[in-house]
Amino acid sequence: MEKYRTTNLRQNNLSKFNTLTKFSYVISAQSNKLVKPSKELLEHSIKRILNTKNLEDSIPEIVSCFEVLHLKKNEFFVAEGNICRYFCFVESGILQHSIIVSGEEKTTYLALKNTYTSALKSFKNQIPSRKNIKAISPCSLWILTIDTFNFLLQNNEAFFQFYFHLIENQIFLIDDYRINLLTLSPEERYQNMLLNEPYLLQQVPLRYLASFLGISTRHMSRIRKNTI
Repeated sequence: MEKYRTTNLRQNNLSKFNTLTKFSYVISAQSNKLVKPSKELLEHSIKRILNTKNLEDSIPEIVSCFEVLHLKKNEFFVAEGNICRYFCFVESGILQHSIIVSGEEKTTYLALKNTYTSALKSFKNQIPSRKNIKAISPCSLWILTIDTFNFLLQNNEAFFQFYFHLIENQIFLIDDYRINLLTLSPEERYQNMLLNEPYLLQQVPLRYLASFLGISTRHMSRIRKNTI
């Protein structure tokens, strides 16, 4: 990827891009009402993941490109078979990633507050998604469309580095999750969650949490009862 060359070039490119698209609006899944929520949490998250002072001057440009999408409980961010339209930061709420196996819903991932998510293969390649992503509680999301995402990736070095670190960290988490799923007993997976992510019990309904851990809801209830 060609390096980001000058501040003037960035500004000129973004100015041209903004004549075609608008980023200052809040998109509501249910209405056209416009509001102006704060982007402080989003900006702080980008700085934390980027973790370098050298590129912080480029962060405001990134933040300005995000729009807001509100989802009500049980609304879909993307449904299986549809193309995922957005890459998002979860400001509040929970997004459940799931697939249907033999008629049963299986939770593959839970995107909580202060995390980023998408049906990434569908989003990046603009192909139908193999999974559902649904709000299991009311959600406020900061979103990027594919055109905006690609523009930033190609023209903003800070965004390129942010995305690299984000994907790297996600690979680490997926690696740990898969190894735990294969090597730990249901009881050990539950204990590992209590040790490393105890907040999940307060934030995520039991049936979604059990599915994510690869445990039946009934067995999960027994494990919880024996742990108390």
